[in-house]
Amino acid sequence: MSSLMRFGVSVDAGLLAAFDQLIAEKGYDNRSEALRDLIRDALVQREWERDDLEKVGTVTLIYDHHRHDISERLTHVQHDHHDEILSTMHIHLDHDNCLEVLAVKGKAEAVQHLADALIGMKGVKHGKLVATTTGKHLK
Repeated sequence: MSSLMRFGVSVDAGLLAAFDQLIAEKGYDNRSEALRDLIRDALVQREWERDDLEKVGTVTLIYDHHRHDISERLTHVQHDHHDEILSTMHIHLDHDNCLEVLAVKGKAEAVQHLADALIGMKGVKHGKLVATTTGKHLK
């Protein structure tokens, strides 16, 4: 069972008003929940700076499957990095465009290398690595 701690924060009135608007738009019940999420996000970013911890995330790709051998090249890179790939999902968005999402896990450097290889591939229209955590080090 965790113990909650209270602390005070001094904030400029304009900044607090903007923060209150943001948390209302995001649907938070209160400032505390929003602050906890901001703190966790900062801790996850810091965790990605440490290569000794296992990382997880997703790589999202949009590409035109009609582009010359793009599917084969993507598959080849994925096979080369099978240790970092937990799962893949392939969706046909329309006649030309595909969405591919890869769940990835491993050392930050290996996961980033995989994401860069896929996102930077000729024929990929858009790609993004969303880095998160296993949750082992978060409260």
